[in-house]
Amino acid sequence: MKATDWQQIDTVLLDMDGTLLDLHYDNYFWLQHLPSRYAEHHGLSAEQAQSELNKSFISLRGTLNWYCLDYWSELTGLDILALKHEVQDKIGFRPHVQDFLQQLSLRGKRSVIVTNAHRAGMELKLARTGLAEQVDRIISSHDYREPKESQAFWQHLQQDEPFDPQRTLLIDDNISVLQAASDWGIAHLLTVLQPDSQQPPQQNSPFPGIHHFNELDID
Repeated sequence: MKATDWQQIDTVLLDMDGTLLDLHYDNYFWLQHLPSRYAEHHGLSAEQAQSELNKSFISLRGTLNWYCLDYWSELTGLDILALKHEVQDKIGFRPHVQDFLQQLSLRGKRSVIVTNAHRAGMELKLARTGLAEQVDRIISSHDYREPKESQAFWQHLQQDEPFDPQRTLLIDDNISVLQAASDWGIAHLLTVLQPDSQQPPQQNSPFPGIHHFNELDID
């Protein structure tokens, strides 16, 4: 985005995981740490554990339960939040995020995190990063009982956090979420091309994308 584009933006809506924070923590937890603990707890091989969990991954993706730690605790018989604490050292910012948030504040832009993350898991990340002190507000989709992939989420958000869709920018790594926001009427959309620092960048995004926040000239 060029400097002139920022004159058209009052509110910046920011995803958390994969946008502000490195998605490697979440991917490592769900794809490696949880299957390992699940196998140990239920006496399964690594392949059996992964197969069982994959069935739930596929069926729940994009729903509110997909993001609900209470649901996953009940489904797996494990204390998911406690397991998340075990690997919390992997929680970290993506490059240049804090500088970008500071620039938003200095330029008078309202910064609001809108995340699908469950509140309990989110609080762990906030305690680890101090992110809450760097934005104006944080909203979880669980507050509205609707995931960001649904149109109802954006309607709830607009009523709760009034903003002009034509003067709002959403930055998110989830293409389904960006599409939902576009359908609802948010005018300015950007995706993050490399949400997980340990994985290659996404290819062929239908939305404009950035690798890192220093690519956004807010001066």
